[in-house]
Amino acid sequence: MDAQELQRIAGDRAVDLPGADLEQRVDPDWSVYKVRGKVFLLMTNMPASPVVILKADPDNAAALREQYPDITPGYHMNKRHWITVEGGGTVDEKLVKELVTDSYRLVVGGLPKSERPVDPTTHDHSA
Repeated sequence: MDAQELQRIAGDRAVDLPGADLEQRVDPDWSVYKVRGKVFLLMTNMPASPVVILKADPDNAAALREQYPDITPGYHMNKRHWITVEGGGTVDEKLVKELVTDSYRLVVGGLPKSERPVDPTTHDHSA
């Protein structure tokens, strides 16, 4: 999938998640998706192509980076807890949707229970 399609799929998935909001930064090259004010997805254009940056469980992030050449440490983020996904031949639509949903669930799981729009342990494991 190309980089524009990657961002379109990730953005479409993100806006379908309960309580998710898109924030356009002062810099027009950044789109930030949040749930209850906490970031779970960023999109920007790196020097060569558009990318998606997502929160990931550290163990899962390491495994993803090993398995997929188009997944690298989080650009301008904590390299252990965030991943960058680039367009290319190793990621598909299903994986992108799963990664966005997993990032969302991780962030929701860190919110106080009273602020959670969903139960992160049961929400949409079939993304």
